[in-house]
Amino acid sequence: MNIFDRKAKILQKERAARSEDYQLAEYIKEEIGWRTADRVFDIKRNFKNAVELGAGRGYVSRHFLPDSVEKITLCDTSQTNLDKAVVGDGVQFDKVVMDEENFEFPENSVDLLVSSLALHWVNDLPGCFDRVMHSLKPDGVFIACVFGGDTLMELRQALQLAETERKGGMAPHISPFTRIRDVGGLLNAAGFTLQTVDVESLTVWYPSAWHVMRDVRAMGESNAALNRPPLLDRRLQFARPRSTTRCTARTFRRRSHPKPLPRGSGEISLKDLHKIDEIIKKADKIKLTDEDMK
Repeated sequence: MNIFDRKAKILQKERAARSEDYQLAEYIKEEIGWRTADRVFDIKRNFKNAVELGAGRGYVSRHFLPDSVEKITLCDTSQTNLDKAVVGDGVQFDKVVMDEENFEFPENSVDLLVSSLALHWVNDLPGCFDRVMHSLKPDGVFIACVFGGDTLMELRQALQLAETERKGGMAPHISPFTRIRDVGGLLNAAGFTLQTVDVESLTVWYPSAWHVMRDVRAMGESNAALNRPPLLDRRLQFARPRSTTRCTARTFRRRSHPKPLPRGSGEISLKDLHKIDEIIKKADKIKLTDEDMK
């Protein structure tokens, strides 16, 4: 089943790579690229032949050093991205235009394969994992990072609410993302062992939804689903909630704490905790009235 329009995605990436101010919107890819490279540094070995799949401007490779990676092959669908790609000093490299969905390397030829924010646009993810497994040596390492299911949750909810109110239905303005719980099963089916699936949240604050969509487009991460609507209706862009209360969508985790009682209001001393069973037995029973039962 094809979910994404791969031709549209290639055009989006090439258009973003040719933008003069592209570097202003690549902070997410730079941060995730560094975190991915940091996982490689935790493995105390030297990789003689590595591959960065969907390399973009070399967001992972730029952090490598010769003592960890001797040679890296950068693969991407955008020639402009590869021309601008940066590799760590002293690391040998090759640059190859190659689709992440239809790549091919000789069997048992790769020591390390990394991918940062590229595989979430692949239609056949199980087939992709099979090809990765085919390319890796028996003791090879595969490290990949993809956008998870809650990515752009606030923007997705805002558009859904606006479109439901204005049009009585919803269209897929935000691309679907892989559910994290499915990744482990796909890796296991491909034959990977010693799997580790981590989830990290990165929250970025924007002044408005227009700023979010501007940066998403500048990164080449615009919606590429086959069933995407051609345009975003102006009525949805300027939709406001009917309530007079201002609403701001945000993602946060909250832990509630009960308020402490006034000092000196306690009826039991801490030194009597060892007699708690006796104290409970002596507690007075209160009979409920008909008014209490209502």
